[in-house]
Amino acid sequence: MDFPACALKILPLLAGLEALAMDQKGYHRGSFQSGTSDEDMLEIAGASLDFSVADDDPPLDREMGAGFSSYNGGGMNGTSTMLDFLEEPLPGVGTYEDFNTIDWVREKSRDRDRHREITSRSKESTWALLHSVSDAFSGWLLMLLIGLLAGSLAGLIDISAHWMTDLKEGVCLAGFWFNHEHCCWKSNTTFTDRDKCPEWKSWSQLILGHGEGAFAYILNYLMYVIWALMFSLLAVLLVKGFAPYACGSGIPEIKTILSGFIIRGYLGKWTLVIKTITLVLAVSSGLSLGKEGPLVHVACCCGNILCHLFTKYRKNEAKRREVLSAAAAAGVSVAFGAPIGGVLFSLEEVSYYFPLKTLWRSFFAALVAAFTLRSINPFGNSRLVLFYVEFHMPWHLLELVPFILLGIFGGLWGAFFIRSNIAWCRRRKTTRLGKYPVLEVLVVTAITAVLAFPNEYTRMSTSELISELFNDCGILDSSKLCEYVNDFNSTKGDDLPDRAAGPGVYTAMWQLALALIMKVFITIFTFGMKVPSGLFIPSMAVGAIAGRLLGVAVEQLAFYHHDWAIFSGWCSPGADCITPGLYAMVGAAACLGGVTRMTVSLVVIMFELTGGLEYIVPLMAAAMTSKWVADAIGREGIYDAHIRLNGYPFLEAKEEFSHKTRAMDVMRPRKSDPALTVITQDTMSVEDVESIVSSTTYSGYPVVVSRASQRLVGFVLRRDLIISIENARKKQDGIVSTSIICFTDYCPPLPPSSPSVLKLRSILDLSPFTVTDETPMEIVVDIFRKLGLRQCLVTHNGKLLGIITKKDVLKHIAQMANQDPESILFN
Repeated sequence: MDFPACALKILPLLAGLEALAMDQKGYHRGSFQSGTSDEDMLEIAGASLDFSVADDDPPLDREMGAGFSSYNGGGMNGTSTMLDFLEEPLPGVGTYEDFNTIDWVREKSRDRDRHREITSRSKESTWALLHSVSDAFSGWLLMLLIGLLAGSLAGLIDISAHWMTDLKEGVCLAGFWFNHEHCCWKSNTTFTDRDKCPEWKSWSQLILGHGEGAFAYILNYLMYVIWALMFSLLAVLLVKGFAPYACGSGIPEIKTILSGFIIRGYLGKWTLVIKTITLVLAVSSGLSLGKEGPLVHVACCCGNILCHLFTKYRKNEAKRREVLSAAAAAGVSVAFGAPIGGVLFSLEEVSYYFPLKTLWRSFFAALVAAFTLRSINPFGNSRLVLFYVEFHMPWHLLELVPFILLGIFGGLWGAFFIRSNIAWCRRRKTTRLGKYPVLEVLVVTAITAVLAFPNEYTRMSTSELISELFNDCGILDSSKLCEYVNDFNSTKGDDLPDRAAGPGVYTAMWQLALALIMKVFITIFTFGMKVPSGLFIPSMAVGAIAGRLLGVAVEQLAFYHHDWAIFSGWCSPGADCITPGLYAMVGAAACLGGVTRMTVSLVVIMFELTGGLEYIVPLMAAAMTSKWVADAIGREGIYDAHIRLNGYPFLEAKEEFSHKTRAMDVMRPRKSDPALTVITQDTMSVEDVESIVSSTTYSGYPVVVSRASQRLVGFVLRRDLIISIENARKKQDGIVSTSIICFTDYCPPLPPSSPSVLKLRSILDLSPFTVTDETPMEIVVDIFRKLGLRQCLVTHNGKLLGIITKKDVLKHIAQMANQDPESILFN
């Protein structure tokens, strides 16, 4: 039969049994080895794929069953059967093993099929219509639950951490569960002595009966260190014993998970419980860390656990990642009281796939979470964060110069911190240090507590320190930072003029300078330890200290030299020109931007913290400057650097691939390697396939027409193969080691004495993504990024040549950047 005649006969095959019987000859096992050309075999394979419509046509299936009954033999018990296995999906088929990447294309395709089926059924009955409506509404209901749970947990963490932080210094006699501030609310003390109310007793007052003198100071010092060590010891023991994934920030792993990687247990219930408890303990211990980053992890745990209540999210990994993107937004929303900033953070920093629908749902989840936290009111000030401030004085154009200087400092600090912290973490991973996490936490806690207690700015919690630094001095402020030489004759309304600094301000400047040095260095060793540790608050503290120091310096310069040309036009004597608190806020944004490389979301978060639109330009200038400076030194932010350090298979979408390599340079097998492991569509037995699976560790196998032709039919996953064969052996009669596995609709006829054929077409991906061997790698990398592929098959003139996996792409990128390609380890 020549080629055109064969092609013309494919169309009438669907008409009836005669045509099917005629075409049946082409499926004899021996026919492939006869005089058929490669093109004929491809056409025959194509015909077998075109018959997929027959699955939905019962009469044709019955005719096919009748047509094949005389060929398939009796199997083991002599009855003529063709087992169409996996008509109903088996539990486990289509799922993924731990430390594997999901197939975004397949997951989205499955969700579209599910949605089409629900939509078509909704027209059949009222019950089906209600099911369709509930399916559409389930996403919003899930966002509501995530927002409520994340907001409630954030409120619990804030209240507990505030109380336990104050517990290191004393206890409230009116009720031990009150923190220092709440304890003194009902006291009759004056405003200036509001922190010395009789209801609150320091440990020296409680034990010795008095709080003055050297011995009382030493006792308070000792109690502070002991409480800090107790809190950190309990935290690290809980993490080590119950949930190892609860340590660290969690954002690098969440970025990797959202890109399609699977880390079982990372967002589980034990991780949520232990992270919530140990986050309170770690923050209360006084370590140089924050709770804001881990709150994103907590919110994502809430999202992952609640996904199990809804079938469409429980069974689809891609849909679940849309929910996790929204949960990350809710986490930042409650961390900073910034719902819009949370949505932008999820979009800019952590999400890999962020459709418009996810944007709306993220906004709703962030809104509900913020509203829930506001209802709990953890700080008693009707605000969502401890360091909310409002500035009213405008800034002058010339102030952009110190703001940009703060941006430069933030970029330099960010680059220095990333390099130092990554070097320390690498040392922890590669030396004996990593074997003693409890000892490391205790040593760092002891050093931090011993150095922190003598300085009142390091003794207080970091959130309180930032609040103090952001604060704009008023008439009633008793802080050292506000001890100016007062001249009330020049006071205009509520705004105090720029004044000469008093002795308290100079003392505070020295203490802040020492606090800055301590925070800069101690944070390097703290971030990455085996306790929950966020980086937002320590970075903001470093920037806020630097900003406040610079702000006070500029303020005093303007006060004493208001006749200089740079000040004369806008800063007259007796005017309130400079706001040091604003400099602290800009410095905080600059340092946080230098470490994380956030821009848009960072500015919006800081703007929501201050409630002032007029300060967006200084914040933008500082954030962009810090990013430019930090990028000039090193391209990676702290989270990307930790992803690379841990060897996670994360394909960064922001980086360009500019090398002139081709797919054949990257694909496996290479010229010196053994041939590519493949499975044929209808000539291999169960034993042959099991032998291939047991002798290799690949996550999937290409299916070809025959080894001789290497014409591609599809791709089958290792996990699906194992589950399907195991279930067939247990539940289907006649499946033995010599049974032929068939991946096509219609299998070749076998002798009557042959065992039953195992049909596994339903687990075969009939449309695997393919490229030719000459495809430039920049296009291949782009395809992997934008489609979220696990693997891509390489062909030449239609013949299968090799395979490129995500890991191969990452190794190639590392090799091109002169890095160790073996660092991509999936460990």
